[in-house]
Amino acid sequence: MNSWIFIIIVLVLVLGWVAWNYFRVRRAAKFIGNAEFEELIHGAQLVDIREPAAFRSKHILGARNLPAVQFQTSLSALRKDKPILLYDASRSSALPRVLTMLKKAGYTDLYVLQDGFDYWTGKTKGN
Repeated sequence: MNSWIFIIIVLVLVLGWVAWNYFRVRRAAKFIGNAEFEELIHGAQLVDIREPAAFRSKHILGARNLPAVQFQTSLSALRKDKPILLYDASRSSALPRVLTMLKKAGYTDLYVLQDGFDYWTGKTKGN
């Protein structure tokens, strides 16, 4: 009986943490589709947070690569007075960490490519 109560408590805590993390990320940035993302590229900072090898292979035209694993050291390369457009692959585990870093550093105008680069239909550069 006590083991069931423990399992239920752990399950509720895990589900609560997942929900909190989901809504925290959704509040940190606006998730937008391909068309709106492409409209905002001009006049914004376009940042690819994928690994350098993936970036060199193919990326959105005009993007610069600031890999998620080194993002903290790259914050000074971004301006706070211009919107930041971020993208990663379709299922990114690094995106919440990057958005949290940006929010803590005072960046407020943040946009994320909703389905990630894997579903990008606009112009690209690379092989």
